[in-house]
Amino acid sequence: MPPPPDTSTMVLSDVLLAPLGLAALLLTVPIVVLYLIRPDPQELTLPTFQFLVAGERQQSATPFLERISRSLLLLLQVLVVLVLAVGLATPYVTVSERATVAETVIVVDTSASMQTDADGQTRFQQAVAAARDEVTGTTSVVTTTNGGEVVLQRGTPTAAQGTLDGLSPTDAPGALSGAISQAASLAGENARVVVLSDFAGEEWTTAVTTARGRGLSVDLQQFDGGGDGNVGFIDRRFSGSAVTLSVKNYGDSTVTRTVRLGNARQELQLGPDDVGSVTLPVPASGSEARLSPGDSFPTDDSVYVAAPADAAVDVLVLTNDRNRYLTTALSVVDRVNVTVRQPPTTIQGDYDIILYSNVDRSSLLPGNVETGRELVEDGGGVAVLAQDNLPQRYRDLLLIEPGETKAGATVGQTAQTQLTRGIDFQPPEEYVSGSLRSGSAQVQLSDGTPLIATEDRNGGRLMYYGYIEDRSSFKFNYQYPVFWKRAVYYLADREPLPALNHETGETVRFGNTTVEGPAGPVSGNSVPLQRAGLYRSQSRQVSASLLDESESNTNVEALDQRSGTAGNLTRTERRSVPQPLTEYVALGGLVLALAEVGYLRRRGDL
Repeated sequence: MPPPPDTSTMVLSDVLLAPLGLAALLLTVPIVVLYLIRPDPQELTLPTFQFLVAGERQQSATPFLERISRSLLLLLQVLVVLVLAVGLATPYVTVSERATVAETVIVVDTSASMQTDADGQTRFQQAVAAARDEVTGTTSVVTTTNGGEVVLQRGTPTAAQGTLDGLSPTDAPGALSGAISQAASLAGENARVVVLSDFAGEEWTTAVTTARGRGLSVDLQQFDGGGDGNVGFIDRRFSGSAVTLSVKNYGDSTVTRTVRLGNARQELQLGPDDVGSVTLPVPASGSEARLSPGDSFPTDDSVYVAAPADAAVDVLVLTNDRNRYLTTALSVVDRVNVTVRQPPTTIQGDYDIILYSNVDRSSLLPGNVETGRELVEDGGGVAVLAQDNLPQRYRDLLLIEPGETKAGATVGQTAQTQLTRGIDFQPPEEYVSGSLRSGSAQVQLSDGTPLIATEDRNGGRLMYYGYIEDRSSFKFNYQYPVFWKRAVYYLADREPLPALNHETGETVRFGNTTVEGPAGPVSGNSVPLQRAGLYRSQSRQVSASLLDESESNTNVEALDQRSGTAGNLTRTERRSVPQPLTEYVALGGLVLALAEVGYLRRRGDL
């Protein structure tokens, strides 16, 4: 049977971190002994006062204790030793861990839902105001932008306050889990992590549990006001020259909303949790679709749609042997106008693309070729299709040096570009062999002959199509019209509508140029689309919109009312830690030491 615990030891450990330090009290023993054995001062007999001294000795019953009690110096020295011993034992009081934290990592949710209006202030504004009160001597700041962005690392209080004042919310979904993990990696051993968010969803709970498992203190401050009955856009799909917009009602009652895009408008009636869709034509140059009336979360009340200023693509097919497979494939492409002309003829009118297909060498006029060159210089596109006896008059418009007509080649390499990706190019039955003059081969045959070649030249575009149409099975392939749709968009430098319209949070490459965005000009090869709106460069325009169903669900349940994993996480961990009082004990010892010096000086020993 184990011995019972020492009650006195337990009591000491409740007030002292190192009770063994009290062993220093043994120093009082030699001090007292020295006072007791020190020689008495030499006495001189004064008969006049001898009878007075004798009377006092008779009145003192305990001269030994009287001697000690009269020694103030002894008392001061004993007190100094006592204070020293107590200081070595490290006395403490129990306080909240928050009161002892010197380093704090603040996580601020900058996702779109934090722009929800709540009693005249957005959730984000309330979160930043609360974050300012959490700043300590050393403070780091992390946001949910780009999966967890560190905007300040171990800064001073002044730097932290300035950083918080400079934060702004985005129109993109946030990565709260990544931000919490980033904060945990920054936090020191005794740091505290404070997370300020509306806590939509539950994917962040694992990051909180992991951080607390490391011994970090993680406080959760929720800002979930406003947001009841939100109605917003959640999806956008393009079909030809039209766009289909989906709207969801997150409220508990039936609502009516009007969707406007350009000059078109449609009305929707949505019950609780209903999703409705409208299909509207896309205006030239793009526009903004809006829901009316709006609500407390305006970010998802708008969807931006980017489109070319001239949506139609005018294609001229110059041929002496009408290629019905080619013209049929082009005619099914939305907003493509096809004109077929037979040389010898003059070319009149403005075209975006000229295709030379099965042209009789003797019928091809110099002006027909010169028009193609001028079109390329003006930023248009020209394609030359393979045939027997390719006219030499094409010269620089033809990207290959033509040779003999051969058979039996297989497809070798295929570059994975927007033009060729996902298309199964079949071997031609016969082809015009040759080598590349300029540009690059997108599809190459086994003997090195380019089957598909392209070149960007002086702002325009050139293409060589190596299938001889009447001796190729590719025209029967279901991917044949897909290829020509891509080729038309490439040659006319027109991206399809889905490629021009993005969701917030994505990154788009513009090249090394300046882009005018919703928040001002942005420079660089890649532009992050953190704000909803239109982004324009000299040659391109794209849009960004919030289309995230979970982000639009702004009616967030309070943490302490959730039944899932999040409901098992407390907002603030209640921890108590010892607060050492050593500095106060040391100050008391210093005061006693000064008192002893003052007493010695007064007595004349110093």
